[in-house]
Amino acid sequence: MAQSGSTTVPPRQGRYYVPQPMPWPIMGSFSLFCLMLGGVFVMNGVAGGWVGMALGLMVLLYMMFRWFGDVIRESEGGKYGGWEDLSFRWGMSWFIFSEVMFFAGFFGALFWLRVMSVPDLASLQSNTYLWPGFTSHWPSAGPGFEGKFSPMGAWGIPALNTALLLSSGVTVTIAHWAMKEGKRAVLNWFLFFTILLGVIFLGFQAYEYAHAYSDLNLKLSTGAYGSTFFMLTGFHGFHVTCGAIMLLVIWLRCLAGHFKPEHHFAFEGVAWYWHFVDVVWLGLFIFVYWL
Repeated sequence: MAQSGSTTVPPRQGRYYVPQPMPWPIMGSFSLFCLMLGGVFVMNGVAGGWVGMALGLMVLLYMMFRWFGDVIRESEGGKYGGWEDLSFRWGMSWFIFSEVMFFAGFFGALFWLRVMSVPDLASLQSNTYLWPGFTSHWPSAGPGFEGKFSPMGAWGIPALNTALLLSSGVTVTIAHWAMKEGKRAVLNWFLFFTILLGVIFLGFQAYEYAHAYSDLNLKLSTGAYGSTFFMLTGFHGFHVTCGAIMLLVIWLRCLAGHFKPEHHFAFEGVAWYWHFVDVVWLGLFIFVYWL
């Protein structure tokens, strides 16, 4: 068997498997168009917006279920070898890199607000007349925000969620080790624990959002701090949700006897994604909650 780092991958055969033409890509494009158009209609008060979004979501879910099912059947049918495995690894690597750049944009916006914008606005000579009492401090909703709010503290639910995600990184690593060692019972249990920890994390985050809205007057409309807080934590929560769904699919496949110690990149790709989610949360905890 060919070796790729510490992971054994299937040998490269003399051909690259090319599936028959299928409707899933064009169907996915249509669903995303319906979602986008419906969202535009909703934001502009045009009738039919929610219907368009619902249609797009249903078509998208159907497309994903059918397309992923085709890929699973191809994999379990022995259609994939070393060349396909290599392309999957490159594809997942570039996908995670694009996600890194996505969050880098939001972290960059947070840095610019804290280090550049707020101090510059507070130092303007006309500050006394434009925004009386505005000072260079963080958390800040920015000049001109009339309401009062309380920032989200780091110690409590955020610290607990950090422990949960770090623990889930350990459990998914143990599950990966069990996969390579052929210990299916250990694999299934620790993969289940990983999913459970992710779901508990999402539950605590939902409680945190409710607390922010009802008790702290911290909302998406709370100026600079509110928008960056909810955009960063909200998108991260969305990624945790997607990761938990992917882990659930992999867990069900493991229960069905899929994957082999030398051929299980679907599991590895999801594990990569989950570790990425963990690292992003560490950055969020430090720069959004703590500092």
